[in-house]
Amino acid sequence: MKENIASFHQSRINKLETLRLGDFIKRKNPYLYKAKHLTTANDIVKSWADAYLSSAEETIFGDWLEGLAIFVCSKVYGGKKSSTTGIDLEFDKDGVRYIVSIKSGPNWANANQKKQMINNFKTAKKVLRTSRSNMNIQAVNGCCYGKDSKPDKGDYFKYCGQEFWTFISGEESLYTDIIESLATNAKEQNEAYMVEYGKMINKITKEFMANYCLEDGSIDWMKIVEINSGKY
Repeated sequence: MKENIASFHQSRINKLETLRLGDFIKRKNPYLYKAKHLTTANDIVKSWADAYLSSAEETIFGDWLEGLAIFVCSKVYGGKKSSTTGIDLEFDKDGVRYIVSIKSGPNWANANQKKQMINNFKTAKKVLRTSRSNMNIQAVNGCCYGKDSKPDKGDYFKYCGQEFWTFISGEESLYTDIIESLATNAKEQNEAYMVEYGKMINKITKEFMANYCLEDGSIDWMKIVEINSGKY
């Protein structure tokens, strides 16, 4: 697990290298930042970068947790990444073939997304039963954190938090073991990240000042809005 944790922190650092000032200028809402009365290049760049990185880290960590769940299940039950669209994990336990869609938390979906997941489960069952028509197949929506007091959803079961990690590993304490493991070298890993983060902020701030500040040092909001929202 230590190697997996290190890969998460490295992915965070790698994400810093993808940040481009041009992307911020074209995609973010300039009216919001003006309304917040951000007056320095550093404040604007940091606000943009932090919003982008926060969203990116949710995705990175979600992917990391999904990978960890598949890894754990592979060691205990021979689970594997599914080749079927929308299904993340397949494994056999006690005579049942489980097909699992893994999400970070319990509140991930609107009605259409839930409908799509159910359709994915139905398609996966049809594919699996082409080779064995009497196969006992159970669909599961697994959530890496949170709770759900009514796991039976009719078309599938929804297991969250401790219940999910126990389901794929057989270990009641795995959900807390993961938290303990995440503390391994966390301070050192985050210090390394902050060094690279500081470099990125300084680099993009310098570029912002060169391209989007006026001679008196004020922000050239007109230029930013034209690039962001102008017709041509």
